[in-house]
Amino acid sequence: QIALQPDREAARAALGLAAHSRVVALMPGSRNGELRKLGLLFLQTAAWCLERQPHLHFVMPCANAERRSQIEVILAESGLSLPLTLLDGQAHEALAACDAVLIASGTATLEAMLFKRPMVVAYRMAGREVVPEFLQDAATPAAMGQALLERLGPTAEAEATQATFMQLHELLRRNADDSAAEAVIELMRKKGRLV
Repeated sequence: QIALQPDREAARAALGLAAHSRVVALMPGSRNGELRKLGLLFLQTAAWCLERQPHLHFVMPCANAERRSQIEVILAESGLSLPLTLLDGQAHEALAACDAVLIASGTATLEAMLFKRPMVVAYRMAGREVVPEFLQDAATPAAMGQALLERLGPTAEAEATQATFMQLHELLRRNADDSAAEAVIELMRKKGRLV
């Protein structure tokens, strides 16, 4: 369902974001526990980035009204003042619109890859490190913020990452249902259940 070439301009228009702004999506997860563990850390990372690049704008999709309220409380308690737009759902629009994403490990990392967005996550793909991984005490605002800023611009590393994401996307699209059906038929033949 995700286009090979996502329409950034259309996504920004749909979200009311300026066409030429530098947008970072913050996606700490859609569950209560994920937000409790990562919400403040992601907001602190955004603040760290903002100190170094004051023109950044952040968007955060909220899975539902409860998660939105939860992140509003976390933000209020943090005392941080961020140029942050909370979205009602709209995760795909946020991924299409952003220049880079700070994202929790999970299904959303695959979606971010399909949108070809540079990302910082605790996850490894494609048998080699394609995106930086931050685990436990290594997950600090400074470390994640630095990695995120390195992926914002039109750099050789960002372009190489996007090229890898394009290859993976094309590989996933290549007759996936036909290949799956053939694998099932072959397995059934081997088990003697299909003649």
